[in-house]
Amino acid sequence: MGTLPRYLLQRLCAALLTLLGMSCIIFIMVRLLPGDPARVIAGLLASEDDVSAVRRQLGLDRAWYVQYGSFLAHALRGDLGLSARTSEPVVREIMTRLPATLKLAIISTVLATGLGILSGVLAARHLYSGFDYVVSILTLFGVSMPVYWLGLLLIIVFAVQLNWLPAAGADEPGSVILPALTLASFSVALVARMTRATMLEVLGQDFVRTARAKGLSEYRVVYRHALRNALIPVITAVGLQFGALLGGAVLTETVFGWPGLGQLLVESIFARDYPMVQGIVLVFSALFIVTNLLVDLSYVCIDPRIHYN
Repeated sequence: MGTLPRYLLQRLCAALLTLLGMSCIIFIMVRLLPGDPARVIAGLLASEDDVSAVRRQLGLDRAWYVQYGSFLAHALRGDLGLSARTSEPVVREIMTRLPATLKLAIISTVLATGLGILSGVLAARHLYSGFDYVVSILTLFGVSMPVYWLGLLLIIVFAVQLNWLPAAGADEPGSVILPALTLASFSVALVARMTRATMLEVLGQDFVRTARAKGLSEYRVVYRHALRNALIPVITAVGLQFGALLGGAVLTETVFGWPGLGQLLVESIFARDYPMVQGIVLVFSALFIVTNLLVDLSYVCIDPRIHYN
């Protein structure tokens, strides 16, 4: 077996073990939520017999290890159970909402990567200039500003006062702009700061001075030589941020009424819908693991000197 297939096999085994651990953590954490899900589903005015019937229907009357074994056995077959709130298959509801969340996360990632790398490279080229100071201030603002607060500010300015963009929903063409900007704000700041730092390190190395001594244009030196060598840690940060954007979509989708998995997760938590919460978090975990694997594989394309043993 070659080095790359062996590396992929090792990573897939590690991913399966990680998902197994995550499923256990999710199962335990969901059951630590305060309140009785059977009482919530049956209603506050329901009798004890009705509550007991709901508890038996959900399997909550069995021992926790029996419940976990049943959940794991069904999950391995692609069956995440039925929603306690809607009685619909969890997988069906997740697949209905997943495209909206992926759309928001992908647009936010592209926006964060493009703006972050561009501003970081320009800040490194014009070190201690006015542009560099502006980028530093804006990145500090982006890192410090809470997502939900920034979202509310954007709604007040662009939806309420200027009436340029819709405040909520996903029905209009411009509906994705405000939530994407809100979700990308932290990632833009992080990518810009990391790009600036790595570019400053690379621009001081010998091969850059050699390229300039050969008479190459500044554009080729910066974007063809320096930037390519500075991209490895940046790509790592982008990959991690994509996973973080999936999790951060919970707040953003709630603020903007975006019909994705984040909003569904919040609704399911309030309804004590154990199967739905477990399914959504498990899907988020799987997407995060797959993203990290793709990022690791992209290193070979960026830097041919990297080999997998």
